Amino acid sequence: MNDFTGLRALVTGGASGIGLATAEMLAARGARVAVLDLAETGPFTYVRADVSVDAEVRAAVYAAVDVLGGLDVLVNNAGIGAQGTVEANTDDEWHRVLDVNVLGVVRVTRAALPSLRASEHAAIVNTCSIAATAGLPERAAYSASKGAVLALTRAMAADLVRDGIRVNAVNPGTADTPWVSRLLDRAADPAAERAALEARQPHGRLVSAEEVAAAIAYLASPLAGSTTGEALAVDGGMAGLRLRPRS
Repeated sequence: MNDFTGLRALVTGGASGIGLATAEMLAARGARVAVLDLAETGPFTYVRADVSVDAEVRAAVYAAVDVLGGLDVLVNNAGIGAQGTVEANTDDEWHRVLDVNVLGVVRVTRAALPSLRASEHAAIVNTCSIAATAGLPERAAYSASKGAVLALTRAMAADLVRDGIRVNAVNPGTADTPWVSRLLDRAADPAAERAALEARQPHGRLVSAEEVAAAIAYLASPLAGSTTGEALAVDGGMAGLRLRPRS
């Protein structure tokens, strides 16, 4: 496919996992791609920024736009995970998760909007999570942050639709990413923990980064020009299916 030919894209958190898979997919379909991350990787224009620091974000976004010659697609993928119940995490941990996962989206989008408004095919895709729509154990802070991203996506879509900017989200299930791998490595029984994560998704396995990237690419593509304010689940049916136990 070449639906991104001539378009310019910025992917935050593009050094690994879903972000890297997305950058690679957009590039393969014709886009010029820049990645914003704390770590440099891949054959893309790289701009370094901590999304919790507004000055770094503005400088990085402006630098990416300058190199790309404009901006058509923004993928807000940068984020951090967190474990714990509502009482287990300290105030500092809550502030950190919300600052990165929610305000990070705000900061990058705010810096990118002037360039996106100049595009004829402007699209923003936010990486949300199944945690925004399903209650998961020991994910209180993370779930709260992703619930905010889902609401923010719809509010942004309403604010920006008349500017010609579409805003959507993807809601991945548990994905086979480096962060999940590190989580499994810390478990008392990594194999059993992985089996449990796979079993809670109706299709019986973890979601791949490439599957999430494909959903992001669909929402970002000009071919989805009438889709805005939506959240596309990529979760093996976890959000909506209720299967009977195996006999």
